[in-house]
Amino acid sequence: MIGPGKAIGVLGGGQLGRMFAHAAQELGYRVHVYEPSGPSPAGAVADRETIAPYDDAAALEVFARSVDVVTYEFENIPAGPLEAIGGIVGLHPAPGVLHICQNRSREKAWLKANGFPHAGYAEALEGDIGEAAATLGLPCVVKTADFGYDGKGQMRVDTPADLAQAAAIFRGRRCVVEQWVRFEREISVICARTASGETRAFPASENIHTNHILDFSIVPARIPASVEAAARALAARIAEKLGVVGLLAVEMFLARDGRLIVNELAPRPHNSGHWSIDAGETSQFEQHVRAVCGLPLGPTAARNPAVMVNILGDAWTRRPGGPVWAAVLSEPRAKLHLYGKPEPRPGRKMGHFTVQGSDLEDTLALARAIKARL
Repeated sequence: MIGPGKAIGVLGGGQLGRMFAHAAQELGYRVHVYEPSGPSPAGAVADRETIAPYDDAAALEVFARSVDVVTYEFENIPAGPLEAIGGIVGLHPAPGVLHICQNRSREKAWLKANGFPHAGYAEALEGDIGEAAATLGLPCVVKTADFGYDGKGQMRVDTPADLAQAAAIFRGRRCVVEQWVRFEREISVICARTASGETRAFPASENIHTNHILDFSIVPARIPASVEAAARALAARIAEKLGVVGLLAVEMFLARDGRLIVNELAPRPHNSGHWSIDAGETSQFEQHVRAVCGLPLGPTAARNPAVMVNILGDAWTRRPGGPVWAAVLSEPRAKLHLYGKPEPRPGRKMGHFTVQGSDLEDTLALARAIKARL
């Protein structure tokens, strides 16, 4: 066990690292952030920040030797740095987990090899998606194999004209073409697992996306109790099979025929778990600290129905004066979280707010109203 008072290293300086740092410091840990691109949201609140490229072996070694355990806040980290760090200090989740989850081809192949439900797919080498699309049929979704998040690097294909456009856009890039899933709900389950095998899953979150970016996360998800139980059990089985130490977010579709289909995996805290900061018995960030440090896991229930709403950079560009913060701050049931990013851009996650209440539909209606005023 790595107890309070020790130092945790975080690779990546975004908002997930920032919220992780808050949770770690509340438990008495020191936090050292390693970020290549300059002063960061996480670095602004950490005890220490190293600004250096991921291929700077000397800086990485100093970083690794300054902490007692290392984790990361996003997947798009080159394999080399992980290998260098792994020989000096414990790294969770393991590099092998990251290797699978940072590439859609490897992720789909792993799900298939291990018998987990997933959408039909075909690989398209060098962006030659015509044959793959013909095999799967239309509609389908084309995704780059690497470096995809928040809808980046993907396109839905409904018609032959879309197919021609996608072929031009993705030419020369390794892609995965997925069968379109006709779903009833998009949900996700975040599961925590320790090195000793203790596992706890958070309640399923119902996720509503706009332009491929998460807009609302609703807890409890509006699904039957039997589906909720099956989703949490599925996430726990995947975390165990992967050997995750830390958090694993499992994004799923609830298909119209009642099946659960795994969409994507993320071995870290996840946007759809932000509700837990205000409405959870244990936040996902505290749980991640507990898991990577070998502490007992905390309870995962939601204290109240809750709705989390992302605040994107669009909120600044749509109104000359920027967001109307009073829309959130004047509502006693709402909590505002901003990420300290200096430049709002369309589609960029700048913060979120969470609304709690005793009735789920009333809470969702209030969250929508606040967003409209904001």
